[in-house]
Amino acid sequence: MKTTILVLCLFVVSLVVNAQKTPPAAVSKAFAEKFKNAEKVKWDMEEANEWESEFKLNGKETSASFDQTGKWLETEMEISKADLPAEVKASLDKQFPDAKIKECESNESPDFSGYEMSLVSKGKSYEVKVTKDGKLTAKEESKEKKDKD
Repeated sequence: MKTTILVLCLFVVSLVVNAQKTPPAAVSKAFAEKFKNAEKVKWDMEEANEWESEFKLNGKETSASFDQTGKWLETEMEISKADLPAEVKASLDKQFPDAKIKECESNESPDFSGYEMSLVSKGKSYEVKVTKDGKLTAKEESKEKKDKD
């Protein structure tokens, strides 16, 4: 009897977990139209009204978010420091002359097109956003452990 109850409980939990990882049809349709070449797609509910997909696009780790109606909210793609445009590198060198970039990604949304980076400068960690033409639009000191590099 205990085994039967345990199996039923595991089955129900499995259904709930799988149900939460399947986006509404409108989201799936919008994703398929926007990212025709996406591979290895995994879905998660980011917030109550936001679905996030993680996938590979042209060999690069990418994520995209949509609301429940299928409205595209944002796309982020991991990139290397070498992939940053010269204008962005120049802006970072001017604003953070001794900065060490830890992570960077391209970021597209309806109201922003540019790059987000995690960097360390003068012993402090920052999260910054820079437009494609090099304009710094956001700078926030991060609570992450400080790097002494």
